[in-house]
Amino acid sequence: MMNRTFLILLTAITIGGCNSAAKKDSAASDTTAAATPAAADSSNAFVPMFDGKTTKGWHTYGKDSVGGAWKAEDGALHLDASKKGDWQTKNGGDIVSDQEYENFDFKVEWKISRAGNSGIMFYVKEDPAKYQYAWYTGPECQVADNDENEDGKLIKHQAGDLYDLMSISKKVVKPAGQWNQVEIVANKGKLDITINNEHVLSTTLWDDAWKKLVAGSKFKEWPDFGTFKSGRIALQDHGADVWFRNIEIKKL
Repeated sequence: MMNRTFLILLTAITIGGCNSAAKKDSAASDTTAAATPAAADSSNAFVPMFDGKTTKGWHTYGKDSVGGAWKAEDGALHLDASKKGDWQTKNGGDIVSDQEYENFDFKVEWKISRAGNSGIMFYVKEDPAKYQYAWYTGPECQVADNDENEDGKLIKHQAGDLYDLMSISKKVVKPAGQWNQVEIVANKGKLDITINNEHVLSTTLWDDAWKKLVAGSKFKEWPDFGTFKSGRIALQDHGADVWFRNIEIKKL
């Protein structure tokens, strides 16, 4: 009788243990399933465009590789402009992203040398046989030393401005030698620029008002300027030392 009672108790314990394990397995499956959408959402995260160590992902406009004046050092992409080549840098030139982008959220940090000038362009159409420079097609967020660069003294040519088109609404750019953070969001024709966490510019691309802006600028000489709805990101060589870091983008 005692043996029979013992067997009944043992069977009950075994079944209970199995049920408990099954519940744990089920809970684990539920947790995994709940995590799956979050993992899928990671595809909408920002993607680095610079690994901090190489120039991979970029090339000189109209060429297959990056000129030697552009160097990856100390976690930044640095244009060493010590050797001049006309108004640009010897073995430098504007560099463009290997990929093209349509709707995007782009972030970068930059600093400029004393009296320096550079720029961040977007929607660049890379066709050197038709367009000699990246700025023949791509609008530019200006990078400059406002204190000592001659361009930095001009309206719509100061750091952060949509070059020769629109001025930013606030003076939020730090001086030469200090890092500035820029975010450029271009989504279905709406353009927004934020600098150092301050929203400073908003406009609409490609509409009649935009065409009027272009017609009143130096870019009126190039009829295709500011018309492309997809293109490359470009970092400008304007003959001055400039640094870019934490370069990333998210497709929208």
